[in-house]
Amino acid sequence: QTGTRIEETARLADLVEATIRRVIPADELDVILDNIGLPYSTINWMHGFSGVIGAADADILVSLKPNHRPTANYVRMLRQMLPAQFPGVDFYFLPADIITQIINFGLPAPIDIQLEGADVEGNRRVADTMLRELRQVGGLVDLHVQQRFDSPKFEIAIDRTKAGQAGYTARDVASSVLVALSGSFQTTPTFFLNWQNGVNYQITTQTPQYAIQSLDDIRNVPLSSANARTGGGTTIGTGRPGLVGDVTSLVRGTEMAVVSHYNIRRVVDIYGAIQDRDLGAVARDLQRVVDANRPLLPRGSFITVRGQVATMRTAYVGLIAGLGFAIVLAYLLIVVNFQSWLDPFIIITALPAALAGIVIFLFLTGTTLSVPALMGAIMSIGVATSNSILLVTFARERLAERADAATAAVEAGFTRFRPVLMTALAMIIGMVPMALGLGDGGEQNAPLGRAVIGGLLCATVATLFFVPAVFAVLHGRRERKSPEANA
Repeated sequence: QTGTRIEETARLADLVEATIRRVIPADELDVILDNIGLPYSTINWMHGFSGVIGAADADILVSLKPNHRPTANYVRMLRQMLPAQFPGVDFYFLPADIITQIINFGLPAPIDIQLEGADVEGNRRVADTMLRELRQVGGLVDLHVQQRFDSPKFEIAIDRTKAGQAGYTARDVASSVLVALSGSFQTTPTFFLNWQNGVNYQITTQTPQYAIQSLDDIRNVPLSSANARTGGGTTIGTGRPGLVGDVTSLVRGTEMAVVSHYNIRRVVDIYGAIQDRDLGAVARDLQRVVDANRPLLPRGSFITVRGQVATMRTAYVGLIAGLGFAIVLAYLLIVVNFQSWLDPFIIITALPAALAGIVIFLFLTGTTLSVPALMGAIMSIGVATSNSILLVTFARERLAERADAATAAVEAGFTRFRPVLMTALAMIIGMVPMALGLGDGGEQNAPLGRAVIGGLLCATVATLFFVPAVFAVLHGRRERKSPEANA
């Protein structure tokens, strides 16, 4: 709960750590590091991107030894066990690897639904409605609103009439409470110069924390003011000074535990993560929920989906455009080199087989389409194109000698069978370790290797059998038309 003391948070962190040790075998667990709360200094000594906002939060970093079992399996188990064992405590898993952190652009979650606008309470109501609907989306986990609105606070309301009669101003009351609770360095910085070593030391006056344990202790904080006067008009000198409780009233209330801004505007963030489902499918369902709740926003508020969803869409648009541009550019370059429009078309007829092989192999291996997979697709298209060029070039040479398209195509297939097969096999065998995802973090680049293998398997078959057939058909038709044209 928001406002939990750091001692209680540390106790919960120890219990959670014990549960983690029961789930992960000791021979695979290396180190568990707990970062609890935030520094209470006016200077933030810790750069944290994990989304912790106060003493009620803890960031637990679990480091595994080499050759451990897949991390995703442990995360899946802990997502089920921890909320059941610790009711009332929110758990969410942060991006631990540097690649995901970079893709998230510093966000503590892969998905960030951001509600921007000045009406924070109105945005909060819409966020709560969206949160209930988003929990029904399959594959969307770790959902929570980052900004907590239930942080406990005490509101000190000054009775200005009483304070004025006693000779105190609102500033006197505020300064007295601030010095007692937070120290005097923010209002009246004091320094002590040690003449022996020439070092300046900061001196802060503050009531010890153990001396303030109840509301009565706050009410009994003495008021200090150089202009304080009694009701009769005499200046307070040796008499008892006024107390905070004499001129104020304390009321319990709540407030936001953290105030976040994005491009100046106040924001409310809904964070979430993905499990057992691809990001694209989750993004489509998520977008439907966002579009349904967009009309409910207060005037002047906006909803923006940030995080990996925006990064994925930008990357996919760029890579798919690059893939299409690579095919078109390769075709045009071959047209220039061959001085023909027909032979480059025959060469690129192997590319649909490469794309089909990529899709089939990713489906058989249970791999979702991703940026590494698209990079592998571009690589396989390049190799497939070069193999087709090798075969068509030889077929053109034989066609010029014998003037028989079918024979030239068959001889090209037999003659270039070994070079094409060796080139493809060298690429496929080289990608096998990457496709298996071996080593620490190997699963990050596994889609690239699998896309290359699947694309080259089908592209090689198409290059050796389909491309010669297309060559024979198209050039044979041209040969039959040539005598008629000459006649």
